[in-house]
Amino acid sequence: MFLCINSTFTVSATGAWTLLQTNIGITAMHMQLLPNDRVVIFDRTDFGLSNISLPDGKCREDANEIIIKKDCTAHSIEYDIGSNAIRPLMVLTDVWCSSGSLMPDGTLVQTGGFNDGDHVVRVYKSCEKCDWNEIQAGLINRRWYATNHILPGGRQIVIGGRRQYNYEFYPKVKPSEKAHSLPFLVQTNDPKLENNLYPFVFLNPDGKLFIFANNRAILFDYSRNKVVKTFPEIPGGEPRNYPSTGSAVLLPLKIVKGKVVAVEVLVCGGAPKGAFVNAQNGIFDGALKTCARIGVSDPNPKWVMETMPLARIMGDMLLLPSGDVLIINGASAGSAGWEYGRDPVLNPVTYKPDKPIGSRFMVQTASTVPRMYHSTAILIRDGRVLVGGSNPHIFYNFTNVLYPTELRFEAFSPSYLHPRLINRRPKISPDSKTQFGYGDQVTIRFILPGHVDPDLIYVAMVAPSFNTHSFSMNQRLLILDQMNTTKPIGTMKYQVTVTAPPSANIAPGRHYLLFVVHRKVPSEGIWVQITS
Repeated sequence: MFLCINSTFTVSATGAWTLLQTNIGITAMHMQLLPNDRVVIFDRTDFGLSNISLPDGKCREDANEIIIKKDCTAHSIEYDIGSNAIRPLMVLTDVWCSSGSLMPDGTLVQTGGFNDGDHVVRVYKSCEKCDWNEIQAGLINRRWYATNHILPGGRQIVIGGRRQYNYEFYPKVKPSEKAHSLPFLVQTNDPKLENNLYPFVFLNPDGKLFIFANNRAILFDYSRNKVVKTFPEIPGGEPRNYPSTGSAVLLPLKIVKGKVVAVEVLVCGGAPKGAFVNAQNGIFDGALKTCARIGVSDPNPKWVMETMPLARIMGDMLLLPSGDVLIINGASAGSAGWEYGRDPVLNPVTYKPDKPIGSRFMVQTASTVPRMYHSTAILIRDGRVLVGGSNPHIFYNFTNVLYPTELRFEAFSPSYLHPRLINRRPKISPDSKTQFGYGDQVTIRFILPGHVDPDLIYVAMVAPSFNTHSFSMNQRLLILDQMNTTKPIGTMKYQVTVTAPPSANIAPGRHYLLFVVHRKVPSEGIWVQITS
């Protein structure tokens, strides 16, 4: 059963906020968009009753439950974007601070958590009555605060976690498969502080992994368990991962003649050294105001520092189909962790990678809802960003606290969705191809009124991400090779022929959101799937 609530809407030239739901029943601690325009959301199972009941009188017994051993409420929901409705799901073991990825067939495979959930793999395939399927002992090692990434071969790699300086794969190819040591996670672990949990992981176009933890990074060949390049420490040496916690993105990958032009990573925000301990003692240090950008593909890579208009910890960085980066949620003082954040940052900021340094940031319209520790944000097909969560407390806590547990659910509409731009927004024709192989020529037809500049059309593919704790796992945006092929085919009708990504190293086989973009204004996306 889905529950519906009406929306409210506010508009500004630099973005708009919509309150979608006043109460989704749980706090949105983890969030993943599915290829049917539904979103799986979950929090944790051991901190009391949620505000939404399980269906049909279902209950679960939990020896780890802090408050009550029998819980008849849901700690996971499925949100239907089209109907603005929710359906409670039943998760049995604790998913707190876990990780996950969409598999090539669109199934969500989610790994680890806390207590009885730390070795569990959970599988969710969406349908009207589907629910979580839990695989006990699906993991070799305990995974809590780990990072997942889908690999070119279709498996996930699961990296790190609290006191886990190793990685493993899922699914296993054989029962005897072992975990593999990763000394880099030992080297980046600050004693009693960590600062290297939820490492930032990106698949490089050569098939290796860029792994960032604490304040430095490596290029890692997981197939040989070998570090092939070590990158310099970020200037200043401040930590950027949990619990600091900053965020990071792999900037848009532009494909020209079958090659990626440049590979760059942007890391923004975080808390300075010692902020976590200081917050425990009631001292809330100001957040970092810097971003660091590095050319992974450069022969001699160096970090280039930039200054954000707003200092931020616990922010989420999302790639928009316009090619911009959205920085949203978070606080301006303190640290991640229970009760340790202060002074919410209500204004999102966009970052324009192709602009000159000094003109890349733009402050956006503020929300009215503080989004502190345990907030999330994801891009959806219509170009909006769904925003939820904020629970800086051990339990659900709604009264007599500085930042109450937040059950409201919002959408942020970037400025490209402003009504005045409606005639600059392409509309993809329904006969466009939605499934193709590597290197295929793909023709996309679209409608666009007004003057069209063929040189300002491009096609973008965005991988939907698993978002939690200020990092969006598996996030990548590809600008496809099109070689000036946009041409008119009728009144207000056009087509563009693009070349699909050349390999699974650049685009692992899976579902993507495909957008036609004109003058930085994207169409509504369509779901496409790359198959090997």
